[in-house]
Amino acid sequence: MSISVGSRRFTVQDLEAMPHDGRRYELVDGELVVSPAPGWPHQEALGELFVRLRRASPPEFRVLPAPFAVRQDIFTELLPDVLVARYADLTLQNLLKAPVLAVEVASPSSRLNDASLRKAAHARLGTQHFWLVDPDLDVPTVTAWELVGGSDYQRVARVVDDEIFQPQRPFPVRFSPVELVAGLRP
Repeated sequence: MSISVGSRRFTVQDLEAMPHDGRRYELVDGELVVSPAPGWPHQEALGELFVRLRRASPPEFRVLPAPFAVRQDIFTELLPDVLVARYADLTLQNLLKAPVLAVEVASPSSRLNDASLRKAAHARLGTQHFWLVDPDLDVPTVTAWELVGGSDYQRVARVVDDEIFQPQRPFPVRFSPVELVAGLRP
């Protein structure tokens, strides 16, 4: 859900005044985007992916789960589900530069915003790699894009179920979408 107040744009100061109620509050070009708390499939996939990326990450990068803010100006603050940043770019409170990789894990209520609004916002910020994980139990998927020409994403991979996802950038890692949701099955 996107909210604006008349012609006034929200700022990060407005965002800091939002309640701590389990919802995800983000800003995209001054528009407030509010998402409900995620469910178990989302959290299961996020946790598994975080562990796999953390183990594979070389020392010059850090892998952080949400909520950790990507804030390049006062009108945009994104909270990717998982981000990979250069160690040197991080502050103790947020990331002031584009992450190297932003990952969104889709939920029924966030799927459209993840695939369009957040992806487009990351492209504008200069995030080199964007992944969308869909933990659908029937057909889990991972789709990956890379920034080309400095402003547009090009899809470089889409893997389904037990197909192996093996990107080399930003660093080598290997997993299948079904492995990310294995904890949901008895």
